[in-house]
Amino acid sequence: QVQLVESGGGSVQAGGSLRLSCAVSGRIFSINTMGWFRQAPGKQRELVAAIISGGSTNYADSVKGRFTISRDNAKNTVFLQMNSLKPEDTAVYYCSYFPYDYWGQGTQVTVSS
Repeated sequence: QVQLVESGGGSVQAGGSLRLSCAVSGRIFSINTMGWFRQAPGKQRELVAAIISGGSTNYADSVKGRFTISRDNAKNTVFLQMNSLKPEDTAVYYCSYFPYDYWGQGTQVTVSS
């Protein structure tokens, strides 16, 4: 059984910051790419940021320069530092790892204007 537990969401005003964490545990053989996704009401889940085990990262255009993904390989944990938050960042944020078969329960991020 694999478990992913996200934490760190909350409600902030525009321009604020939040730091999300996700811990992966269970029967894991290896994790290469880890990613953060988000899903806003009425919209499809989208990839926000991803990081491979060597440290290379990529970001959705909408969050470049504002969000930073990082990971602790030894602890199978991935983080998402979110700065300069905007109301359009409001969503439930999920973490996962390639091939994205397992998901956590998500953590709500709400940004008010």
